[in-house]
Amino acid sequence: MKVVLANDGLAQLGIDALEKADYEVITTRVAQEQLVNFINKNNVDALLVRSATEVKKELINACPKLKLIGRGGVGLDNIDVDHAKSKGIHVIHTPDASAESVTELVFAHLLTGVRFLHSANRDMPLEGDSQFKQLKKSYANGRELKGKTLGIIGFGTIGQATAKMALSLGMKVLLNDHHVEKETLTVSFFDGQSVEFKLVNSDLKTVLQDSDFISLHVPAQNGYVIGKKELAQMKQGAGIINTSRGGVLDEVALVDALDNNKIAFAGLDVYESEPTPEIKILMHPKISLTPHIGASTLEAQERIGLELADQVIKLLK
Repeated sequence: MKVVLANDGLAQLGIDALEKADYEVITTRVAQEQLVNFINKNNVDALLVRSATEVKKELINACPKLKLIGRGGVGLDNIDVDHAKSKGIHVIHTPDASAESVTELVFAHLLTGVRFLHSANRDMPLEGDSQFKQLKKSYANGRELKGKTLGIIGFGTIGQATAKMALSLGMKVLLNDHHVEKETLTVSFFDGQSVEFKLVNSDLKTVLQDSDFISLHVPAQNGYVIGKKELAQMKQGAGIINTSRGGVLDEVALVDALDNNKIAFAGLDVYESEPTPEIKILMHPKISLTPHIGASTLEAQERIGLELADQVIKLLK
C-alpha cells in the first residue's frame, strides 16, 4: 500500500478517492523540523502540501523514497521543483482549481473598497447607534464598478477568471502579461448563453495610467512588480488588490500612497512579512484585509483534493 502525507490538509473527497484506490492517507500535521524523520519512518511515497510546508533541497535529499510532491494551489515557490525533478520525483499542482475562489475574493475586496465596507464594519458596532447620521454622511461617496476599468497584471488562469468577472459586471479590462499578446475570453452564463471578448496586451505603464483599479495575479518575483514608481503612475484615487503573492507589492510605498491620497484603497490577501504582517498594514483604515484565504472555499478545496488525488493515482501506478 502506497502512503500519502497530506501535511497541510486535504478535502475529504480527495482522501476518499485515494483510499478507494488503496492508498493510505495521513493527514497529521507534522512540524517542518520533524518532517524528514516522519516521511522516512512512515515510508511516505507522496507529500501533498499547500503554502505552509516548505519542500526544499535539503528535505528532498534526505527523503530518498519520496516519489511525488504535490501542491494544492497555483504557485510552486515553496517547492524546489527543479531539484525534485532532477531526483526523478514527480511535481504536481492544481493551477485551475482555485481560480473562481480567488476571483470572487478579488471582487469582495474591490466592492469593500469602493463602498468603505471595511471601515463601516468597524465603525457601526461602536458608533452605529449614536453617530448613525454622521456615519451615513462619511460613507456616502461610494463608487460603482460598472463602467470602470480594471487593469489586470498577470494573465494566467486566475487573471483570466478575474477578467471574465469584470466583464460580466460591465467593466472594461486592460491586461499586462509578458507571455500574452492577445486573448479571447468566453464569458458563460447560467442559461447556456456566452459572449466572446477579444483582449490585447498593453504595456505596464498604459495599464497603470488608464485603470481605475489594479489587480495583481503574478507569481513570486525577485523584486517588486508594483513599487513607488508604479504607484505614482496610477490614476489619482485608484484602488489596488493583491491576492497573488506577498512581496510583489511594496507595502511601504503603498502606505505612503494611501496616506497621500494617491491611492484610495487597497485590498490585501497576501503580505510581505507573512505570517506576521506589519502593524501599519493591519491597522490602516484604507486597507481591506484577509489572511491568505484566496483558495479557501469549500468548493475550491474539493476541486483541489480531487485533482491532486487523480494525479497521484495516475502517476504512482
